[in-house]
Amino acid sequence: MAILSQLIVYPVKSCSGLSVPSATLTRAGLAVDGVRDREWMVVGEDNQFLTQRDHPRMALIVPHLNARFLILCAPGMAALALPLAHLPAAQAATRDVGLWDDQVLADDCGEAAAAWFCAVLGVRCRLVRFGAAAMRATSGRWTGGVPQPTLFADGYPLLAIGAASLDDLNDKLLAAGRPALPMNRFRPNIVIAGLDPYEEDYVATFALGAAVITPVKPCPRCPIPRIDQATGLPGPDPLDVLQTYRRHARLDGAVCFGMNCIVALGAGERLVVGQDVVATLAL
Repeated sequence: MAILSQLIVYPVKSCSGLSVPSATLTRAGLAVDGVRDREWMVVGEDNQFLTQRDHPRMALIVPHLNARFLILCAPGMAALALPLAHLPAAQAATRDVGLWDDQVLADDCGEAAAAWFCAVLGVRCRLVRFGAAAMRATSGRWTGGVPQPTLFADGYPLLAIGAASLDDLNDKLLAAGRPALPMNRFRPNIVIAGLDPYEEDYVATFALGAAVITPVKPCPRCPIPRIDQATGLPGPDPLDVLQTYRRHARLDGAVCFGMNCIVALGAGERLVVGQDVVATLAL
């Protein structure tokens, strides 16, 4: 029997994740104590999104939650506390921000947050929050023509990876004289133990109690897995090993690892680490 072995929420896009024992499933992804996955994002002076691809020190920005604040910590910096409550619409300063091909109306988080991120990353930037009334949808190409809601995730509300898939990759890395990698290099939301290696590629649905999650698109990998999430330092890129056996013909030969997913049923359900997962294979 497969089980849900990890749940990870990333409050700020491309910063460290928050591993949690339970989370609420929403159509736009996971949420914990009112904080949604990728609800905040860092943008440059051009209002385009920033990620670890170009700013690996983002890995060192670690989130914590309490009842009223998202608290961000980084080495050598006093913690930054961000109120969870949205400002009234009349008081919110908005900013039109770019994420891949999308433009999203976001709330600017103010000068103190901007100064904090500038100091951590060493570039002029600002922190924004997905607007309370903002809308962003996935491409319908991989979802049966029906766009699904998401926030500041690259493309889809959930990323699922089987634990055995990483074990298989690590066996290949160790055989090549390379160190094994932790799962956080691949930044999933959901990790499932008990599947065969890469079985998630062939699953039609994952049922977790009353919730049903549908894998829709293999996840093409960028260079972020080479960044040590504990140090923010780049190292050997596992893509050179993955490309020997994980190229996907439907994605023009892109190297894929993990599956992007949407929520088919059960928005509002509580997911709990350790619960059973029923994986139904595609016909």
